[in-house]
Amino acid sequence: MTHLDIAEVARRSGIPASTLRYYDEKGLIASTGRQGLRRLFDAAVLERLALIAVGRAAGFSLDEIARMFAPEGQPRIDRQALADKADELDRTIRKLSAMRDGLRHAAVCPAPSHMECPTFRRIVKAAGAGAGAIGARSKKLPKPHPNQR
Repeated sequence: MTHLDIAEVARRSGIPASTLRYYDEKGLIASTGRQGLRRLFDAAVLERLALIAVGRAAGFSLDEIARMFAPEGQPRIDRQALADKADELDRTIRKLSAMRDGLRHAAVCPAPSHMECPTFRRIVKAAGAGAGAIGARSKKLPKPHPNQR
């Protein structure tokens, strides 16, 4: 069994040693011992760290990621949780797309001021109603000018 010290795991994974210690304390990874003051990890920790990185990039919390591992450390990923996260990402993409389109419109709007632009006023009104309302109103926003894409 190959053991890597924390500095080597940090170098290979690109994750700071402080984060590795935090993950170890949270139970996301487990050190196998110590060499002096340095924690040692099994080389398989690199794959586990890659899975954690995928989960973080997808927007899962560390607690959610921790539940995706069985007690013996093998991945136990809930497919419904993946589908739910994908749906959440779709909603976020719609909201961000609506905001992008609104900003592009505002950048080229011929109205004398932004507050005189009906589209910009809808964006402001939607934002005042809560972040969720912005994406809900995306169908009312005009398509951005072709030169603004």
